[in-house]
Amino acid sequence: MEPSIEKFWNLTAADICKTLSCSEKGLSAADANARLQQYGPNNLRVSSRSSAFVLFLGQFKSPITLLLIAAALLSMGLGAYTDAVIILIIILISSFLGFWQEKGAANAVQELLKMVQIRCRIVREGAESEWPLEKVVPGDVVILSAGDVIPGDSLILDSRELFIDEATFTGETYPVEKNAGVLPADTPLSKRSNTLLMGSHVISGRARILVIRTGKSTEFGKISDRLRIRPSETDFEKGIRRFGYMLMEITLILVIVIFAINVVLHKPALDSFLFSLALAVGLTPQLLPAIISVNLATGARAMARKKVIVRRLSSIENFGSMNILCSDKTGTITEGKVTIKDALDINGAHSEKTLRFAGLNASLQQGFRNPIDEAICGICPASPIPFTVQCEIPYDFIRKRLTVQVSHEKENFAITKGALNSILGICDRAEMETGELIPIAAKQTAILDQYRQLSAAGYRVLGVCYKNSGKEHDFTREEETNMIFLGFITLFDPPKKDVQEAIGTLKNLGVVLKLITGDNALVAGSIAREIGFPNPVVLTGTQIRQMSDGALMQQGVRTDIFAEVEPNQKERIILCLKKAGNVVGFMGDGINDAPALHTADVGISVDSAVDVAKEAADIVLLDKDLAVLSDGILIGRKTFANTMKYIFMATSANFGNMFSMAGASLFLSFLPLLPKQILLTNLLTDFPEMTIATDRVDTASVSKPHRWDLRFIQRFMLIFGLLSSVFDYLTFAVLLLIMKADEKAFQTGWFVESVVSAALIVLVVRSRTPFLKSLPGKYLLIATSLIVLAVIALPFTPLAGPFGFVRIPLRFYGWILLIVAGYISSAEVLKGWFYRRVQQNK
Repeated sequence: MEPSIEKFWNLTAADICKTLSCSEKGLSAADANARLQQYGPNNLRVSSRSSAFVLFLGQFKSPITLLLIAAALLSMGLGAYTDAVIILIIILISSFLGFWQEKGAANAVQELLKMVQIRCRIVREGAESEWPLEKVVPGDVVILSAGDVIPGDSLILDSRELFIDEATFTGETYPVEKNAGVLPADTPLSKRSNTLLMGSHVISGRARILVIRTGKSTEFGKISDRLRIRPSETDFEKGIRRFGYMLMEITLILVIVIFAINVVLHKPALDSFLFSLALAVGLTPQLLPAIISVNLATGARAMARKKVIVRRLSSIENFGSMNILCSDKTGTITEGKVTIKDALDINGAHSEKTLRFAGLNASLQQGFRNPIDEAICGICPASPIPFTVQCEIPYDFIRKRLTVQVSHEKENFAITKGALNSILGICDRAEMETGELIPIAAKQTAILDQYRQLSAAGYRVLGVCYKNSGKEHDFTREEETNMIFLGFITLFDPPKKDVQEAIGTLKNLGVVLKLITGDNALVAGSIAREIGFPNPVVLTGTQIRQMSDGALMQQGVRTDIFAEVEPNQKERIILCLKKAGNVVGFMGDGINDAPALHTADVGISVDSAVDVAKEAADIVLLDKDLAVLSDGILIGRKTFANTMKYIFMATSANFGNMFSMAGASLFLSFLPLLPKQILLTNLLTDFPEMTIATDRVDTASVSKPHRWDLRFIQRFMLIFGLLSSVFDYLTFAVLLLIMKADEKAFQTGWFVESVVSAALIVLVVRSRTPFLKSLPGKYLLIATSLIVLAVIALPFTPLAGPFGFVRIPLRFYGWILLIVAGYISSAEVLKGWFYRRVQQNK
């Protein structure tokens, strides 16, 4: 039962605690476990039992399969029990195989996702501890800071300079300020300043909140349930969908035409209808969803071994297709370990006062912990005077500075540090080394000259300023003016030792690296030259602001570094690169990276990232390293290549066989294959493909990005399908003219040849290179061999009778050997010609 707190923003914390039987000191462990059992996990997913049942039903969603089931039932009603039962059993086996494969893939991915769980700080047993987000229950007290996601619909107990991104609910792009309090019951959602909603996240500030609702009971849960929000389709998903439409059109035309002709030729209507539907099933790659799921899950497991965790399976193919990677430099290009070079006064001399004030600001701030503050604290000596924090104005990406008001018996002042231009903008005086205060205008040119020199040398530069204040009130944002400029903090983050090699590997894989950074153009250019960009093309945030989308699309492709970029410009850069026809990956780990991660074809984050970045990412790296990315890209390409092998099989042998059967049915007085035999053919030819995820992949298939190309598939289907049909008609000729086969012998002989040829042709079309230079994987070879042996033996087993097969003369197997050998050899020759033509046309 959900707590009866409909309008909790209109209640005091004490009232809510009484209703929820909790306190501001947090829940006990036993109480929290009991509530978890009562309310369930804090997520929006359906239960595994329910999802498994839905997944099984999903195997029957094809209209053709449903029609075939209905026709089989009709056939049963007319007395043809054996045939109908066999058809239903084959459909059930095929569907169960698909379900089993997809379920196994889903379970494997769930285990991998546990490695990158989002966690939050909860007060339990009176103490703070970290727990997975799914363990949050109504009545929990949660501590929030910058970058945290909101774990459930909550009431603010207390906060400090708290700003929240609620764009999911309000559509507002700017963060909204939140405070504790009680609001009228009729306050609209967008005005509930004392409430935090699941699905939003903290931009800046700190808060202590009381969770009221979790999971599907939250506002976000209701929205997602009502709208069934789905991520945007990947390039590969769009390709699969278009491929499905193409097959559907071909299938529909064949079904109507073949059924009509068979009826005109006075063949039994029900048999003709079943034959047409079975033919349609034969054309439809029934196991394609399962094959894709297994390939993706296998790829995800392989990537996990390389410390790359996939949060969204469908992104794997995009990962392999990616040709542009946008990334910040910190921790990816550089070591991610900030080192302080010096603390300087306005004349460029070492300044202990600048260092001491920067140290107070860094050590006493209570917001988002970051490497710069940790580096400053690491070299700053402890203050001999025990200062305390009176208040804090956290860093945000608009002000680009952090202010801490510190207090002692005799002193009280606000210290601000941040981006130099931001600091200079709020100062009207500067302090000389002697302590003398002079107008800042007198030193502005000298300060900026120093800034440019330090930046050109590769150092990041922060400004430090202060202002005397009084204990009687807390310092406010409005008072960040008329401050005294004190000096600079210079710092550097050296490039990683192996970064040039990693960038070179990406380049060899066809992936271009572009840096997107908030650093100024001089610092970014210096780093770029160190890592192998001799003459980097730099585009600044100011220049981007003045460009149209069309101009940015043209210039962005040629740009190596986007510098001085504002948070909202990252998303625009990625959109323009995508519009230029690229598959774009974005690697980010900051609070302001979430929109860009959502927009990119592949959003990449790291396990150490803030929660909101990990939540937005498709892929999470356990190590922030470009070398790890290269391994993941290769696995993504292998996954894509193995999925395409099944597509090529379905569009060559399958299409050829079904097209041949359709043609044969026009001149034969009987059906070339019975409906149950067609379904068995489809099942047996699909079986080896279930091992395709473990197959070897040629170097040529992973050396550069590959994208879905429907026209290429259509050409492949037409050329190799026609080749298959040529040898099918050769088989017909042998059966009718040489073997003088009757109806059952013809069907048996044609069944054996079609399954054997379809199974073996996979070994040819799976690679662009000759068969002997690219041997198949062990499991694919074993599965193919088993199917070939089983099909050859089938007419001699007790199963032959129910399926309508008879024993055929052994000499026919010699003819099959010749026909299949000719087919395989011709396919090898045709494959070489086909790929040479494709290469010439590029």
